[in-house]
Amino acid sequence: MRKKTVSNDQERRQLASKQSPSPSLRRSAYVANEMSLLSRYGRRAHSRSHKLRSPTALPRLASLSSAASAGSPGARTPARPGPPPVRVGLTESAGRGVYAARRIGAGELIHTAEPVVSHPSLHSLHAVCYFCLRKLNSSRSPARAASFCSDDCRARSQAFHEVETRADWSLHDGYCRTQGLKYPLLVKRLACMIISGATSSDCLDILQPAYLSPEMISEMEEGFRLLKCAFTDAHVKDEQIAFLTKQWYIALLARIRINAFRVEVVGGLFEDLLSMAAASVEAEAAVGNAVYMLPSFYNHDCDPNTHIIWLEDAVARLKALRDIEPGEELRICYIDASLDRDARQSLLSQGFGFRCDCPRCLSGD
Repeated sequence: MRKKTVSNDQERRQLASKQSPSPSLRRSAYVANEMSLLSRYGRRAHSRSHKLRSPTALPRLASLSSAASAGSPGARTPARPGPPPVRVGLTESAGRGVYAARRIGAGELIHTAEPVVSHPSLHSLHAVCYFCLRKLNSSRSPARAASFCSDDCRARSQAFHEVETRADWSLHDGYCRTQGLKYPLLVKRLACMIISGATSSDCLDILQPAYLSPEMISEMEEGFRLLKCAFTDAHVKDEQIAFLTKQWYIALLARIRINAFRVEVVGGLFEDLLSMAAASVEAEAAVGNAVYMLPSFYNHDCDPNTHIIWLEDAVARLKALRDIEPGEELRICYIDASLDRDARQSLLSQGFGFRCDCPRCLSGD
């Protein structure tokens, strides 16, 4: 089936308020009936891609399947030993997809993924770690510009955070807040990472961009202007921001828009799951947003065999909902899978840009 193309931020925020959230379980609270609970809820991702840019990218994608790159949020969490039991390949109708390389058992942790870039929601700036999005103790002071959950996260963010603190972001962040925008924050974070030397300006080029209408591009120009002005007013050297062109900004934002995940981190025990799920239906329930590599290649199904969860921080965990045979495509549900067919089709069409033709939808269920 086809993947999501694009929807604007306002539409996404409205849809998010209608969808049931992704449950995230503490590792110690995993129990036998987890699978039945997880299967009720869909993914909280905001988009997926259509195609590989070229078949030659497949070997590179396979190399991205294993654990996190150095310096990524949550890197202190040990990676799962050995390569993940998956491969990235081309599907018949949905572009690229993720396939099982061996038999995967129900409940198995298939792989974890570190964000390439992440940023807290503006409303969560003082409630979560500025680096890994881990929830902070309420006793921490809200007066600080950024808070970290550990010295490790502070050290890992030092390079890009030093760049951030050189600039005045009041106009840029105020614009994002009043317009209800979140993805320009990820562009800002990534730009600071590039200036600090932590990553390259083409680090997300492998991801498929969304289609942008002339109206969308026009709306992005103000965000670009505010971003560049913040750096120039902070006297960042011209050679350091040579990459920061309008073309680069729009192309990057197009990729982020179609590959960003809304991160929801669990904050209580297993018994609190359903009450937390009901509370996080609100549009501002997420602790932040992040872009990953491998999780971005998963396609949608209304009867998914795989689910994504966040336990303590922005490390994404892909788990099997049932037994999966070798060669079977791994799919996650983008919305609340318990909705009826018409409601699912409406949400997928309005929010993700495609009509689902999974077996469940075709059967009328």
